[in-house]
Amino acid sequence: MAITKFRPCIDLHEGKVKQIVGGSLSDDGVVENFVSEKSPSWYAEKFGEDDLRGGHVIQLGPGNDAAAREALAAWPGGLQIGGGITRENAAEWLEAGASEVIVTSWLFDAEGNFLEERLAALVSEVGVEKLVLDLSCRQVGEGWMVAMDRWQRMTEMAVTLDTLADLAKCCVEFLVHAADVEGQCAGVDVPLVNLLGQWKGGKITYAGGVRGLGDLELINEASGGRLDATVGSALDLFGGSGVSYKELIKWNQG
Repeated sequence: MAITKFRPCIDLHEGKVKQIVGGSLSDDGVVENFVSEKSPSWYAEKFGEDDLRGGHVIQLGPGNDAAAREALAAWPGGLQIGGGITRENAAEWLEAGASEVIVTSWLFDAEGNFLEERLAALVSEVGVEKLVLDLSCRQVGEGWMVAMDRWQRMTEMAVTLDTLADLAKCCVEFLVHAADVEGQCAGVDVPLVNLLGQWKGGKITYAGGVRGLGDLELINEASGGRLDATVGSALDLFGGSGVSYKELIKWNQG
């Protein structure tokens, strides 16, 4: 039986490894939970030593190229890369050592309309097996809508089982940040987890609000082990007190 796995993350802001309150990222600044004194490569090497595949490096805004390349070079083929990915630079990031590229905003126009031709072009450029679609979202009414541009602007795309089915043929997996709870250590978005847990067509990594092993157990139970999860601000590696890295390694080992 499948079990929810912990997947690592390296979030980069202004060239440093940070944990932020996800919905706060804007041109006016950001609410920071943690700024690491350690380098991106330190984290990448640590995750590589423990063979924690399927994790990701996310560039939160500009000024992170060098830091992202440092992390990818420290563990070639071990980490996905997201943040500012387009058709023009996707292959370049794969050559820099990314296992897959993660894309959201580039697939929408300024008004939030989905551009199918861009997704087709990206698939043509790198292949389905190298593409992760980021459906990070915010709650709107009783449902969730994909958010773009640092989670500040809503798109026309609803996160539903039909949406997953339509897009699954174009990617190897999905990444879903629950932007409303990201970085707050206040618990996962349970209704969203329940929805995503119904998807049986491929792998999804969930991120947002995980406080510790109890939330991993919740995600595991709700999804039958089909959802994986990242742990950010609660993790001791990022200054948190909710769960230790050693505990998560043991969790992954069953």
